[in-house]
Amino acid sequence: MGMLPARPRMLALGEPTHGEETLLELRNDLFRQLVEQEGYRTIAIESDCLGGLLVDDHVTSGKGTFDEVMEHGFSHGWGTSAANRALVRWMRAHNEGRPASERLRFAGFDGPLEIAAAESPRQALTALHGYLAARLDADLLPCTAETLDHLLGTDDRWTEPAAMMNPSRSVGRSAEAGELRLLADELAALLDAWTPQLIAASSPDAWDRARLHGRTALGLLRYHYWMADASPARLTRLVGVRDQMMAHNLLAVAARGPVLVYAHNSHLQRGKSTMRMGGAPLEWWSAGALVSAELGAEYAFISTALGTIRHQGVDVPEPGTIEGLLYALPEDRSLVDARRLATVLGDTRPAPRVSPWFGYAPFDPEHLGDSDGIVFVKDAQH
Repeated sequence: MGMLPARPRMLALGEPTHGEETLLELRNDLFRQLVEQEGYRTIAIESDCLGGLLVDDHVTSGKGTFDEVMEHGFSHGWGTSAANRALVRWMRAHNEGRPASERLRFAGFDGPLEIAAAESPRQALTALHGYLAARLDADLLPCTAETLDHLLGTDDRWTEPAAMMNPSRSVGRSAEAGELRLLADELAALLDAWTPQLIAASSPDAWDRARLHGRTALGLLRYHYWMADASPARLTRLVGVRDQMMAHNLLAVAARGPVLVYAHNSHLQRGKSTMRMGGAPLEWWSAGALVSAELGAEYAFISTALGTIRHQGVDVPEPGTIEGLLYALPEDRSLVDARRLATVLGDTRPAPRVSPWFGYAPFDPEHLGDSDGIVFVKDAQH
């Protein structure tokens, strides 16, 4: 905090690879420190935003069994992680007996998306419709629940695995999908238009969840629309829509108060994100870049860099890279002021590190000026 110009509303900690327990344990340590010393109350991670509601209910009120929450509250299979399990247990224990205003909150901020597929918009759409139908006159609603169910059809139409590589297998541009997108927009607009009555008839939290369902329904329908696209822009639009969904979720979480965000560096950096998918180079603006543009100085980004991941074939970094420079430091963990490092290096930028393993993205020296700091971890322990 002393390194930053002001206490950020959103402190984003990036990781260069997924699933390394060493980094997740570091995240847990940081969150505990932020809670105890800086008054932070929320952690948001790169996991399904709808599943995250189960985790939030559990840590705030004890709802659901621990094992059920870990199985269904995390996407990407991350509920099996020892560090994620420890985080949820600690948050639940911390909240026991505390008033609602002092309880810790959990949020997933990713869409209900996996690399090879996207979920049906059913859960989000029906939850939004159900919230409105229970509190507003039926005449105000643009459709009935039965109409939604008919237009949605079976969920396997939406989750068709072949659609990621074959646009013609996607239902995203069908007549039903187009009608659902209009209805989702009308339902979300109705939610906003009747905000005072809806909050009075439920609670700010219930209304906030309805907004999450509305954002997710529209985001999923937009994502499926681009899955059905056959133009060269298809993959760029897909990765962009995903990060746009992430950004909207993060801004909603930040409205509650200070939040620690944890995700891949590529989703949190201020500079343009790049990757290769299907043999094509992609460029897009990450969730962090979008949030930073809106929050300004209230957004801080700390990138994590790694020395070795020996169990994945990533050995000691070359001396001429950023990781090589930091590996020469005596500490196992270091916090480096990225902008000061950029100033010291001047016009000379270290060579980018090349990873022998596809699952690890080394620190890009071109992003030194976009980061507020670098957490360097010398060795990831298996």
